[in-house]
Amino acid sequence: MANDEGGGCCCGFCFRFIITSGFAALFLWLSLRTSSPKCSIQDFYVPALSLTHQSSNNHTLYFDLKLDNGMKDKGVRYDNISLTFYYGQNSSLPIGNYTVPGFYQGHGKKAHRKPSVEVRGVPWEAAIGAVSNGSRVAFRVGLVTRVRFKIVFWFTKRHNLVVGANVEVDGSGKKIKKKGIRLKSGAPEGRCSHVWIGLLLVLGVLVALL
Repeated sequence: MANDEGGGCCCGFCFRFIITSGFAALFLWLSLRTSSPKCSIQDFYVPALSLTHQSSNNHTLYFDLKLDNGMKDKGVRYDNISLTFYYGQNSSLPIGNYTVPGFYQGHGKKAHRKPSVEVRGVPWEAAIGAVSNGSRVAFRVGLVTRVRFKIVFWFTKRHNLVVGANVEVDGSGKKIKKKGIRLKSGAPEGRCSHVWIGLLLVLGVLVALL
């Protein structure tokens, strides 16, 4: 009888140990999991294409870049952020470049950078003719940087962040879309795969302990 009670106590202890270890593994994975900051173009203005305030000699492009660290428990350290602008959705010839100096962004913080860039190589006559006829013209914005994530007191290794998006402009000289335009990666999203990897790791720990 005593042996049965001892065996039951041992089994109960092992079961609690396995459950506790599983939750500890899950908590560790959640603590180390990171997500890339969201980059978007909030405002985009080309005065040369404005039919009401047109200035043929003003070839400046004004924009508002928003960087959003959605993680509530991790910071982001940006290297210098390189922005490249193109005229046309599929063009490979840049019309302008701008570099945002690197900086640190705290937990759950948002940052805006609102510079301007002088653009060259735009077929202005054709572009003005298009918006004058009620059409729209397209620009493309590409963003390249490397980021490190701060977890508690230490930083991870650098991760590449390469994103971009098309921005359509009409006769107001401004982007057509009222909301911000998210800069996205051409690579497929990996969030779901990360979730499955985490669950498999937890399952692996539980199996190893059984």
